Amino acid sequence: KNFQHELTQKLQVSGQVAFRLSYDDLRSLAVINGLAAFLGVPARLEQFDNSLKVQNPTSIAEKVSNREEMEAALASRTTRDLDEAPNFEPTRRAGIQSYVAGAEVPLIFLPIPCGPTTAVTAWMAALDGVECQDLQQQMTRKALRKWKYAHPGHRSFTVVRHPLERAHHAFCKHILNRGPQTYGMIRRTLRRQYAVPLPEKGPDSTYSLEDHRAAFMAFLSFLQSNLSGQTALRVDSSWSSQTQIIQGFTRFAAPDFIVREDELARSLSQIAEPMGYPAIPVSVAATDTPFTLDAIYDAEMEALGAQVYQRDYMSFGFGPWR
Repeated sequence: KNFQHELTQKLQVSGQVAFRLSYDDLRSLAVINGLAAFLGVPARLEQFDNSLKVQNPTSIAEKVSNREEMEAALASRTTRDLDEAPNFEPTRRAGIQSYVAGAEVPLIFLPIPCGPTTAVTAWMAALDGVECQDLQQQMTRKALRKWKYAHPGHRSFTVVRHPLERAHHAFCKHILNRGPQTYGMIRRTLRRQYAVPLPEKGPDSTYSLEDHRAAFMAFLSFLQSNLSGQTALRVDSSWSSQTQIIQGFTRFAAPDFIVREDELARSLSQIAEPMGYPAIPVSVAATDTPFTLDAIYDAEMEALGAQVYQRDYMSFGFGPWR
């Protein structure tokens, strides 16, 4: 409150200074504290109030009834795309510790959480004829740069998964099933505050296909609010947009290739063969329990998934999952 009071007072007496902040900058501590420093306010924010929620997180075009008239009137005044919804997802780090580099093969894999990491890592190990643990992992920036100097002509790649399938995997892995990878606090909050019908002790013999579909649909509805900044819960990397994660990769270096999972075998062969490595099969098995996505998938679920992950569908050209 003291920070807000001091900043407000300073802005009131600084009317001659013009400020232009994008909507996304309002969630950046560096930007807000930088504004305070510029104005000579000594106070700094340590963190934002997590109880604050974004209001109406949709594109401008969805908020008016006379869109055509508005666009005509603003045509000469604005350069902002009226169909663009503000991005409220947190900025992602490069995540170098998650990278997987070849023991000998000059390839670096940049995994996206809840993607086909296990299958791709096994494929890289097979190229080198080693075990997965023999690949270069848990690297620092210094170690990665050293690896790059030692492997001239290296290439990096990442693999994007269909957003709906990835969300379902994250749901089964971190929310539905109880175990060491469960997000316990988020799970309890989803049951109590967001009416996600999760079995308290995890799915058992009474947990039906209909129960699973209802729980996953409720989770998707939560994600729509979560990714729009309308919940106090963190946007976990397991279900954040892949677009945002790849933007985080570019903070260190952009991947040379972005491969779609449904084209995985062909694309990986096209990456490895010019380096002199033979085509090695790669397969991704569905491991979600107690039910896989194809058992509950329908048009209504697809439509909701496309709303939740609009950026990924647009950025990577995804169509319906089936």
